[in-house]
Amino acid sequence: MAEQAVDFVLSKISISTGTRATSNQVDTVYEIPRAAIAEAIINAVAHRNYQSKGSIQVSVFKDRIEVLNPGKLPAELELADLKLPHGSYPHNPLLASCMFLTGAIERYGTGTLEMIRLTHEAHLNDPHFNLDEGFKVILWRLTTPINQSTDQATDQAPGKLQRRNSINSDPLSVQPSDQPADQVDELIKRLILVISRTKSRPELMKILDMRHIPNFRDNYLRPALEAGFIEMTEPDKP
Repeated sequence: MAEQAVDFVLSKISISTGTRATSNQVDTVYEIPRAAIAEAIINAVAHRNYQSKGSIQVSVFKDRIEVLNPGKLPAELELADLKLPHGSYPHNPLLASCMFLTGAIERYGTGTLEMIRLTHEAHLNDPHFNLDEGFKVILWRLTTPINQSTDQATDQAPGKLQRRNSINSDPLSVQPSDQPADQVDELIKRLILVISRTKSRPELMKILDMRHIPNFRDNYLRPALEAGFIEMTEPDKP
């Protein structure tokens, strides 16, 4: 569920792509680093109050991402401590231990500091933490859209997919010549942008920094296949 929530946020925020000047694979950069989003969501799962009937809420706004959980800080910490090196005092040590063993948590007590570091590197405002309705993390978005470059096509697993010849190679036009640009779904555009030659489903998910297979398949691959923007290289072995 955490992976699906992260992928949901990624599908709603801006993404920029580099060029193929030095490599056949373009670089992709989200306006908010995926790792920062994941830290906020994993933090909510690890520290929420599981006796509460409330749910973790992930909200996407024009200027920010909010992750709210029905929990509170442990007695050992105050809000100001979250921006300094601090210890870890999980409400549910058993859950935290399981998440550490599965790799969801890499180091105890570093989640908020990692969010701050990652957003600094992305030239974003500092994350905001508050206790108004529970524990809320706010990650600020860019105030202006990122430029997007284009020039590619798509895939599906375990075989590979390739861009159809009807795709226009103009960087400003990634739709078939008989379909207006404003009818092309944004997620299909993103998929087309990162395809060069043929790519497998795992390769495309890695480029787009996604983890949740059903979300990628249902919201990216299938719509692009059904719209005719991409095709399977081995349709008899999907």
